[in-house]
Amino acid sequence: MCLAFSFTTILAVVFVLSKIFLSAHTPLTANQSKRSVVIILLVYFNITLRRKIPKNDIQRIVASWGQPGSPTEAQAKFPTEFSRDIIPRPCHSHNDYTRKVPLYDALAAGCTGVEADVWLTKTKDLLVGHTEKSLAPSRSLKSLYIDPLLAILAHQNPKALPGTIPSSSPTADSPEDDSAQTITTRQHGVFDTTVTASLTLLIDIKTDGATTLPLVLEQLEPLRAGGWLTHWNGSAVIPGVVTVVGTGNTPFHQLLSSNPITNAANNTTAATYRDVFFDAPLAQLWGEDAPANNTMYTSDNSDYASTSFAATIGKVWHGMLSPTQVEMIRGQVGEARKRGLRARYWDTPGWPVNIRDHVWDVLEKEGVGMLNVDDLTAATQRSWT
Repeated sequence: MCLAFSFTTILAVVFVLSKIFLSAHTPLTANQSKRSVVIILLVYFNITLRRKIPKNDIQRIVASWGQPGSPTEAQAKFPTEFSRDIIPRPCHSHNDYTRKVPLYDALAAGCTGVEADVWLTKTKDLLVGHTEKSLAPSRSLKSLYIDPLLAILAHQNPKALPGTIPSSSPTADSPEDDSAQTITTRQHGVFDTTVTASLTLLIDIKTDGATTLPLVLEQLEPLRAGGWLTHWNGSAVIPGVVTVVGTGNTPFHQLLSSNPITNAANNTTAATYRDVFFDAPLAQLWGEDAPANNTMYTSDNSDYASTSFAATIGKVWHGMLSPTQVEMIRGQVGEARKRGLRARYWDTPGWPVNIRDHVWDVLEKEGVGMLNVDDLTAATQRSWT
């Protein structure tokens, strides 16, 4: 059948091509033109559509899977398919709020870090934008990031069916509880393919840090109450499905002393709880000129360690980084890793593309914690190792 199909297709193609060739010398009549169109459609059917016709029961099931009215309609979807087939990658969506769809574009690309520039207004709101002129009441930290994350995480953590035994239960003989309960002890994150992957929300404070930070902590309360946030409990960092990092004008020492949980009922002090981490100055962690007090940045209080690539590493000449530049990257990234921090370089070259890709390759090879990305399409198509 395959040979006959191929022979028929070849004959049709030869016939159409011959007609086209002859028409260059002798114009086709109206009937001949119609026949040529019909033949072209038949060729298209043979080549494209016929291949899609199921030839056995398995192919018929695959072709009809999930179709309305089919036996598999209810089986085609599962509760946590929001991020189905998306593989999380260590890429940071730089200036994420400028994208057509903030947050969601980055998640679709698999980025595990997003960035929001935050401005405190006179009305005590936190608006998001690159400059003051770009601010709008409808585009706030709450509307663009906190509320969507709450909705996504609620969707990714459905309640188990009554009588379902949680996976954390040691045995099937454990006392049954018919009330709805979460399926596992640890909350599931944004990405269905890697449920433990934490999404980093980098909050770049643009206004006065001392007055803006308290409102940031206040607006994070719904994520905190849901148990979603990575936090420090006084002795260790407890992983969460959302990790908040403060940068820009975020005041380091005020961050250390700030405890969003202050009610007397839990008897918690600033020394025993913190759920916003600092973006440490990467350029100050390594090298002969590194300040002596740089030891204060640890994984207990910081998460990212960032610096400007252009200012710290410099321009890329002759199409590739120099040995000295690579050595500096290796030293900075290595020192950040020793402290349990994730190194990140912003202001990396975006053009020419070959230079951008070369810098990305070197950064990935040297173990950079998060790859700062402006072009999400290029990041999605990248061959990650």
